[in-house]
Amino acid sequence: MLQKILLAVIIIAALLAIIVALQPSHYEVTRTASVAAPQADVFGLVNDFHKWDQWSPWAKIDPAMKTTYEGPPAGTGAAYKWAGNSQAGEGRMEILDSRPADLVHVKLDFLKPFPSTALTDFKFATAAGATNVTWTMSGENNFMAKGFIMFMGGMDKMIGPDFEKGLAQMKSAAEAAVRR
Repeated sequence: MLQKILLAVIIIAALLAIIVALQPSHYEVTRTASVAAPQADVFGLVNDFHKWDQWSPWAKIDPAMKTTYEGPPAGTGAAYKWAGNSQAGEGRMEILDSRPADLVHVKLDFLKPFPSTALTDFKFATAAGATNVTWTMSGENNFMAKGFIMFMGGMDKMIGPDFEKGLAQMKSAAEAAVRR
C-alpha cells in the first residue's frame, strides 16, 4: 500500500513538473491610461525616480523601506535602489534610455524575494489633447518562477492591477499639477 501511495505521489509530481515546464518562459504585461496633462509633464514623473513616490503603486508598501539614488538626477543612467520588507523586496532600477516626452526604458533587477530581471517601457503619445501613457514590462521566467506564476494565475493577473493603480495615481498627480 505504501508503495502505491509513493508511486502516485511520484507520478503527480512528474505530471506537475511537466505542466510547469510547458508554461511559456516569456511574459509581457501592458496597461495604458489617458492623462489630461502635457506630454512633457507626464514624462517628467517617470523620467525622475525622485518623483516615483507620487505615483508608484509600490512606493508606500513599506514605510521603513530604504531607498538610494545613483547617477544623474534623471534620464539615462539614473538609478534607484530599494530594500524593504517581504512585500517590497529588494532591487534596483536603471534608466537605460530616455527620449524626452517619448520613452523611458528601464532595466529592473529584483534581488529579493526572487532574483529576476525585467525590462520596462513607458511610452508617451499625444492623443485628443491628452497624453496616452503605455506601461509595459517584459521578461523571462525560469522553472521555479513559471511554477509560482502558474499557481498565481499568470503575470498579467499578478501585476496588471498594480500597473492600473500606478497609472491612476500618475494621472491624479499630473492632472493636479496642471490645475495648480
